[in-house]
Amino acid sequence: MIRDYDIEGLLEALSSKDPVPGGGGASALAGALGVSLGAMVISLTLGKKRYADVEEDLKKDMDDFDMFREMFLRLSEKDEDAFLPLSKAYALPKDTEEQKKLRDAVMEQALFDATLVPLSIMETAEGALQVLKDVAKKGSRIAVSDAGVGAAYLRTALTGARYNVLINVKSMKNEERKEQLKKRCERAVSHGTRLADETEQIVAERI
Repeated sequence: MIRDYDIEGLLEALSSKDPVPGGGGASALAGALGVSLGAMVISLTLGKKRYADVEEDLKKDMDDFDMFREMFLRLSEKDEDAFLPLSKAYALPKDTEEQKKLRDAVMEQALFDATLVPLSIMETAEGALQVLKDVAKKGSRIAVSDAGVGAAYLRTALTGARYNVLINVKSMKNEERKEQLKKRCERAVSHGTRLADETEQIVAERI
């Protein structure tokens, strides 16, 4: 699990031929880094008289960031857990028609389950970006650049996880379900990217 690695160990694991941790876990980690930077901006703002009027808002944002960070870490673990059933499904025999039908059914469900994890990473990043936008507006000017870096990490979580959604959806055969997942994916990308753009614009104006 990603939270069990030190930094060098994680980089080595990502560099290896082992399929997990992979892009999904790395996307979730990017999200966790993004909200942690947002929390740092708040930490550097709280207690300063100049920002007393927004202190309560920022305390709520801090609680949200704590929640999002834990969500990202859990999703990194779920991403690893979802790969095992999928890998087993690919290994199922397909010599007879009956075996093919069973394999197709198991594969379809495994692909669906594996798609829900990166989709959740995307939607978590989208929610975190909404909070980060508020922090970029209200946080200390001396730390606002870190809100910009946080937005960049959350954008990576959003767009990185999208690739995992699309590669799984491509192999699914249920066209109705595919379209629902793709629409959900593109909605998250559209809204999340807009939030990232707006946050980075706020940062640029306050630097």
